[in-house]
Amino acid sequence: MEPKGRAPKFNVPLERAIEHCRIIVDGKRMPGEYHTASALREVTEHENGFVWLALNDPSATQMERVAEEFGIHRLIAEDASSRHQRPKIERYDNQLFLVVRAVQFTDDEEVADTREVITTGDVQMVVGPKFIITIRHGASLPNIFAEMDTEPRMFAAGPISVAWRISDVLVDQYVHVTGLLEGEVDELEDEVFTPGSKISIDRIYLFRREILEMRHATDPLSEALATLLRDHKDLIPKQVRSYFRDVQDTELSVRDRIAGFDQRLASLIDASVAKITLQQNQDMRAISAFVGMAAVPTLIAGIYGMNFDNMPELHYRYGYFITLAVIVGIIAGLWYWFRRNGWL
Repeated sequence: MEPKGRAPKFNVPLERAIEHCRIIVDGKRMPGEYHTASALREVTEHENGFVWLALNDPSATQMERVAEEFGIHRLIAEDASSRHQRPKIERYDNQLFLVVRAVQFTDDEEVADTREVITTGDVQMVVGPKFIITIRHGASLPNIFAEMDTEPRMFAAGPISVAWRISDVLVDQYVHVTGLLEGEVDELEDEVFTPGSKISIDRIYLFRREILEMRHATDPLSEALATLLRDHKDLIPKQVRSYFRDVQDTELSVRDRIAGFDQRLASLIDASVAKITLQQNQDMRAISAFVGMAAVPTLIAGIYGMNFDNMPELHYRYGYFITLAVIVGIIAGLWYWFRRNGWL
């Protein structure tokens, strides 16, 4: 019986979270789908075989069942059911737990919520001697089965080779997103530095925030890969280690480019603020010039509107026309002076 005050647990069947459960032998997938128990039994008959179990957003209860069947460490099972994991590598005995973030770019004109320009998700991988379990939370898992059919040698090194290939595809997606972001940053630079253009500083802030989100999602991966290659190389064949180094180099290149975008956007914000301030100063000078010209007829009209008796000009036949001429002349002189000095 559940204790009072605690909501009852609903045990959702594990099968609802399973996307596929397959056996890979000598780098090539065997036909058909398997139940987890039967896959684990059959894979023992193949020296170079392993099980690939793919899960989509499993619950903690479902991960507990997977942990029991595959002999996964309890701490891995707890992490694997959680979203928004930081990219990392952890080792428990002869098992590795690797987290890689997936990144997707959507044009800011195609989304209603500007926070969705850069969307991220988690791809988590549990690698054991005879299995790999991939868990995705809000991310798409790369489809590499076609490569297994055409190039099985790439995956003949065992489960870790699948982890490498998934990481490689996800990091290649970083490169693609980085290229799209570079185009957006170039467009923003053209907008800011084109004379007479209207500056959208909110859009600059938007992309800087999105780039910050991408940095949080991708930057820790290079450190995780360095730890994998330095501290856990006994679990990785030599050839696969070289593949992971290539992934690490690509990620470091992406990290440097993203950091460069952040610096460029910071400079664009400074330039935009300076340009807007300059435009406001120019507007204030123009307003001040018009106020100064408007003060002339106001002053003269105020003087002659006091209705004193001793104002000889009021009784002069051409006084009205002379006053208008003086007003127009002074305004014209002020307009010329302001124009000459760039106030208008």
